[in-house]
Amino acid sequence: MANTVEVSKQKELFGHPVGLYILFLTEMWERFSFYGMKALLIFYLVKYHLFSDTSGNLVVGSYAALVYAMPVLGGYLADKFLGFRKAVTFGGILLVLGHLGMAFEGNAATQMASGEIVRDEKALQVFFYSLSLIIMGVGFLKANISSIVGELYRKGDERRDSGFTIFYMGINLGSAMATIICSWLGETYGWSYGFGAAGIGMLLGLATFIGGKKYFYGRGESKNPEALSKKSFMGLSTEKTIYVLAVIGTLVVWQMVQSHTVVEILLMAAGLISLIYIIWYAATKCSKKERDRLIALTVLILFSVIFWSLFEQAYTSMNLFADRAMERNTSSFGEISAGAFLSLNAIFIILLAPVFAWLWIKLSKYNLNPNAAVKFGLGIVLAGFGFGALVLGLDASGSAKVGMMWLVLTYFLHTCGELCLSPVGLSYVTKLSPAKIVGFMMGVWFLATAGSEYIAALLSNIASIDTSAGKVEDLELAKASYRNLFSKMFYTGLIFGVILLALSPILKKMMHGVDSDTGEDDIVMEEKH
Repeated sequence: MANTVEVSKQKELFGHPVGLYILFLTEMWERFSFYGMKALLIFYLVKYHLFSDTSGNLVVGSYAALVYAMPVLGGYLADKFLGFRKAVTFGGILLVLGHLGMAFEGNAATQMASGEIVRDEKALQVFFYSLSLIIMGVGFLKANISSIVGELYRKGDERRDSGFTIFYMGINLGSAMATIICSWLGETYGWSYGFGAAGIGMLLGLATFIGGKKYFYGRGESKNPEALSKKSFMGLSTEKTIYVLAVIGTLVVWQMVQSHTVVEILLMAAGLISLIYIIWYAATKCSKKERDRLIALTVLILFSVIFWSLFEQAYTSMNLFADRAMERNTSSFGEISAGAFLSLNAIFIILLAPVFAWLWIKLSKYNLNPNAAVKFGLGIVLAGFGFGALVLGLDASGSAKVGMMWLVLTYFLHTCGELCLSPVGLSYVTKLSPAKIVGFMMGVWFLATAGSEYIAALLSNIASIDTSAGKVEDLELAKASYRNLFSKMFYTGLIFGVILLALSPILKKMMHGVDSDTGEDDIVMEEKH
């Protein structure tokens, strides 16, 4: 069988399997399309289709929540049936269709003299269905492409960490390029150009993945190929049944992304059921050590929701703030598009991830490397400080627009917080979970991330502003509204971060020796969560 080819016989480039670079380029272009579209999303809704801030934020929140929940299903289907390669290919096809569908603008909304807004409903339905294709596509692709990277190396291969570092560099390069290029095209030449560029990026990613299949040497294939050919209840093979049901599923998601209440209820129900199951399992199935570790992990997951709810203001309130209340004109580059500032997070990750990896290893030599609870707490505090910087900028601006240096500082602080929290998160799910429910707890981690995306949208509505034909007419009112939100975000980050820091000695004890005293979990280049 193809998947029996020895790692040593794989064709290599710069000391790594060529397949790694195929996956690097695939993920770079996929993230280019994903973040390029996401950077434009709130502007497209409030400027072109004249959604209110509140409605636009909720669409972004529902979309992002479903995007981060769907990989749980895609990962399960790949593990049990499809294998990683087929799941990624199918997900890529859905993504190409979804992103290209986003390039269809239809007619711009108009605001009548009476205040009534007339929208192109057919174009909006194309837009919502395109979102559903992207959501389902990410579900099949996101978790599974990383799994192929892992299969390129033997267990214990010392190149494994550096291989993932190269792979994750692609994620951040794609993100950085996308938020600059797509936001500039969309805001300067038209939304179809920005969304179209994202679609072309995804097409390049899919072509790269399919064309480079031979360099995987059979890795990423189904572990149970016989099951794929069996007839299902639909009279089709299991493989074709999965594809058909996934397409039918996009019709369900199409309606869900427009029904924010349904998304909210499902997230709350899933969260409550998960929490009840964790409590039951801890009480009835665990030894004392397992129970303590599971409780510690659950606390960390709950606090991660706080961090991501603050961090994900970037694509809603902070994006609109940059557009409406920040001075973006420069003498050298002219006016910088508001969405381009989103690239700062990926750029800072590329610059700072090696510094943080070095710092944790250096501290480990003196037994000073903070445990996971301390890192989570520091991450939340830094997220709060980021909003504090925006408050200072608003106060210092007087009656003028806010200087862009304050938003740059905010992204710097938020990225430092992300590098404290995100790299250790998934690692601690595997370390602290009882062996029999590791997969379930991984799903809970992604569910928490999905929930935080929706909560972020609800919080951003604190700064919702009435607009006229998509434009803000009162700068002072806008600044006051954003100051109100950012002040609340500052205190939220500070208070919850300090609470977790205070709890960290207790949580460390409950981990029973599982802590990041080696720094090994923080060496890999940070992946966009």
